[in-house]
Amino acid sequence: MNNNMHLEEKTLESRKVYEGPIFTVNHDTVKLENGNHAVRDVLVHHGGVCVIPVTEDNEIYMVRQFRYPFRTAILEIPAGKLEPGEEHSVCGRRELLEETGCTCSEYIYLGEMYPTPAYNSEITHMYLAKGLSYSRQHLDDGEFLDVVTFPIDKAVEMVMNGEIKDGKTQIVILKTARLMGL
Repeated sequence: MNNNMHLEEKTLESRKVYEGPIFTVNHDTVKLENGNHAVRDVLVHHGGVCVIPVTEDNEIYMVRQFRYPFRTAILEIPAGKLEPGEEHSVCGRRELLEETGCTCSEYIYLGEMYPTPAYNSEITHMYLAKGLSYSRQHLDDGEFLDVVTFPIDKAVEMVMNGEIKDGKTQIVILKTARLMGL
C-alpha cells in the first residue's frame, strides 16, 4: 500500500445537489486508499462562532431558543454563522451583542471544533468573553430568544446531567470551567 494514500480519500467527482441560504449539499464520489470507490454526501457550511460570556461573579449568559429540527427550545451559548469572508473574531463579537446586548473587554480564543465531521464541513470557533458591558439586544428578524444566567459550576452540572444538549455549548462550558480551575 502507498503510504501517501493512507487515511486519505481522493475526490473523483463532485456534484452540487442543493444550494440554500445557509448551506450547500454536494454528492461526491471518492477513491478510497484500497482503490475502491465510495459515495460521500457533504453539507458545505461557511462555519460559525460561539461565545461564552462570563460575568465577574462567574455566571454565564446563555440563550434559550426554539430549534426547529428538535421541535423544542434548548439552552445554548450565544452563537451564529459566519458570513462569507467574515473574520470569526468579528462574528463572535457581533453575535454576543446581538443576542445578549453585551460587549467585552477580554476576548479569548478557545479554539475550533468540528460539530459533525462525518458529513458536515462546518468549523465552529469558540471564544470566552469577560469584562462585560451591557447594552441592549439587536436580534435579527425572525430571531426570538430568552437570555438566562447560570453560575458556571451549575452549568457544568447541567452539561454532566444531560440538561444542556447542544455540543458547542457543552464543550465551551467545560473548557471554560477547566480554565477557571473549577
